Amino acid sequence: MMKFVDAHVHLSDKEYAKDIDQIIAEAKKFNVVALVSNSMSYETSVGSLKLAERYPRIVFAALGIHPWNVKALTDVELQQMLEFISQHEENRALVAIGEIGLDYKYTDIWDKQLMIFDRMLNLAENLDLPVIIHSRGTTAHIVEMLPSYNLSRVLLHWFSRPISALAKVVEQGYFITEGAPTAYSNGIREVVKRVPLTSLLTETDGPVRYYKGPFKGKRTTPAFIPTIVKAISEIKNIDVEEVAAQITRNFEEFFKVKLNQLE
Repeated sequence: MMKFVDAHVHLSDKEYAKDIDQIIAEAKKFNVVALVSNSMSYETSVGSLKLAERYPRIVFAALGIHPWNVKALTDVELQQMLEFISQHEENRALVAIGEIGLDYKYTDIWDKQLMIFDRMLNLAENLDLPVIIHSRGTTAHIVEMLPSYNLSRVLLHWFSRPISALAKVVEQGYFITEGAPTAYSNGIREVVKRVPLTSLLTETDGPVRYYKGPFKGKRTTPAFIPTIVKAISEIKNIDVEEVAAQITRNFEEFFKVKLNQLE
């Protein structure tokens, strides 16, 4: 039986709140055996950890501050976030710091973005946790700056461009995630074609919605993952079972989680 993983979904987002039991049940039905609930704020970090504790061995938590939420963040709130993550260092449900990063659309707060990203990366170093990175328009910059940190594992979420940065990403041992656009976007399909399967993970980034391809008009859930894996299989001309198995192994390696223990 094929197993699937969603390495980047926002399960603690308000849009999922009323239906979370249904979403987890549906994921299991589609053999999605692991979900990493990425956070964007203190509130969603608390929510992600609660969900990971409520659904053990299928939901895992990534805690952090998204660059979109940097502008309004106070020093006190930043400290609260750093302390919250540190307090849960020993919690096995905590598997990464994320979603953190930089976003070119917020150049007016660039220095603050850099400061908070730096604090999050330093914390990841200290706790020996992997990082899940948002890098819209900033990928090349981030790939250049990351080697100055002693990070154990790095995942670039929804890697799109520049394609020229992909070789360095792979060379440095980083992973990337790709999601629904794998089924319809020529740009993302080119990335999937070029990246080694051993450096790739699957995601949905739910509840973000997609307006093209087989996902048009549907609410995003982890049930999309088998379709994404099938698209990767077709792009790479590799048997779908082999693709699913390798991506599952990648997940285990990156998050240090044994998925064969899941029911």
